[in-house]
Amino acid sequence: MTALELDGEHLTLEDVVAVARGRRPVALAPEAWARVRRSREAVERLLARGAVIYGVTTGFGHLRNIRISPEQASLLQHNLLQSHAVGVGPELSEEQVRAMMVARLNSLARGHSGVRPEVLQLLIEMLNRGVHPVVPAQGSLGASGDLAPLAHMALPMIGLGEAIVGGRRLPGAAALEAAGLRPLRLEAKEGLALINGTAFMAGIGALVTYDAEILVQTADVVGAMTLEALEGSVVPFDERLHRVRPHPRQMDCAAFLRALLEGSELLSDPQRPSRVQDAYSLRCMPQVHGAVRDVVAYARWALEIELNSATDNPLIFWEEGEAEPAVLSGGNFHGELIALAMDYLAIGLAELANISERRLNRLLDPAENEGRYPPFLALDPGLHSGFMLVQYTAAALASENKVLAHPASVDTIPSSANTEDHVSMGATAVRHAEMVLRNAQRVVAAELFAAGQAIDLRRRQAGRPLRMGKGTAAAYALLRQHVPFLEADTVMAPWMERACRLVAEGHLLRAAREGIAGLRAE
Repeated sequence: MTALELDGEHLTLEDVVAVARGRRPVALAPEAWARVRRSREAVERLLARGAVIYGVTTGFGHLRNIRISPEQASLLQHNLLQSHAVGVGPELSEEQVRAMMVARLNSLARGHSGVRPEVLQLLIEMLNRGVHPVVPAQGSLGASGDLAPLAHMALPMIGLGEAIVGGRRLPGAAALEAAGLRPLRLEAKEGLALINGTAFMAGIGALVTYDAEILVQTADVVGAMTLEALEGSVVPFDERLHRVRPHPRQMDCAAFLRALLEGSELLSDPQRPSRVQDAYSLRCMPQVHGAVRDVVAYARWALEIELNSATDNPLIFWEEGEAEPAVLSGGNFHGELIALAMDYLAIGLAELANISERRLNRLLDPAENEGRYPPFLALDPGLHSGFMLVQYTAAALASENKVLAHPASVDTIPSSANTEDHVSMGATAVRHAEMVLRNAQRVVAAELFAAGQAIDLRRRQAGRPLRMGKGTAAAYALLRQHVPFLEADTVMAPWMERACRLVAEGHLLRAAREGIAGLRAE
């Protein structure tokens, strides 16, 4: 695998996923190395002339007015990492830690943080050799950067904390040694640069947003299958309807639904419809799913800017031709933009789960599907409960999402003796968005599970294998490779888990797209 060359300016969500999940190695672009060296030279120049620099020759936060001698600069940075490593709660997964590491590395590569090249090189080697710091998930206020989680990420770099190497949990120094690496002695500014940034929010947010893009389109596929199972109408997806309400992603969703359903024999005949109008959960998929696509698109936009930003404080500026470097103190570490984007994403994904659960319920309730199917899709209802509890689980998850989707960003709590008097709670917003995402994936999987059962029942009723749409047929075929038609009650959880993997890992969406493309190519 070729190394991903980081330059501080062009990191994408796909790149983060490749490094975090695909273990793609990383390297730094030559121009980034040059910027890093110049930024470090600026710090040393300022120190040599006795400049007062926040976090370099002063304390931190409320202690900013206490001067620190140059002789204590290294100790100050080591003390910072130790005192700020106060994370609690569940530990991040290795892929989440890797996402956080590559996000921090790319931000440092912008060359405004004043760290030595050795700091970036060690981060690069840790990623490439699989040294994954143990990082608790809770403790960041998302305002003065993700201080606590990033401190845990940085501890092994100085031989402290813990890290996972080759499946073994080791003390920081031993973890580095196992990978053929040695700890650093941090110099002025370096500890602060490592932890004073938004890498937790940006890195994990990138993974959540990437998965959300897959889910929102997978929900189109599953919703289209449910429409076929219920003999719904494709008329509400007509291009003319959406042209006169031209929200781009609503139009995209309607076009995708038309492509998925092209050629289907299971849909209602437009000339002799089975009902005057379908329920909103069927008819309004472009309006609802399209709106969620907008939310996801905004999250991508916000995160790809953040991934390529310098977010620590203070920042160093020394352009060619300038006599002296400038040190600017500001607030680029504040995570409000990510907090709002992730809250928005959580709300959108909660809505996606809500409408999916309603379609699922319509498949199971004879009062809602005009008696088309036996209660809960059971062949012998009463003796068998069928998919009754599949809907219970989906309802529980959709309901839980309503609590998790309460925006974290509307809260704030002062810290550091009220110096940091407004915080974003962006880290909480990211964590909640991820939980909502996982719940929504399972709700959509529950709908998929039931839609497959209903389509088989409909074909049995017809006495022939009614042709599905181009995309839905391919998705159905993949489902049946992993999840069977249920003739009787059985333990449902394993089949639910298989359906969820098809949804969450993008397999169902890929199959549907290939079905559309393959049939169009004929």
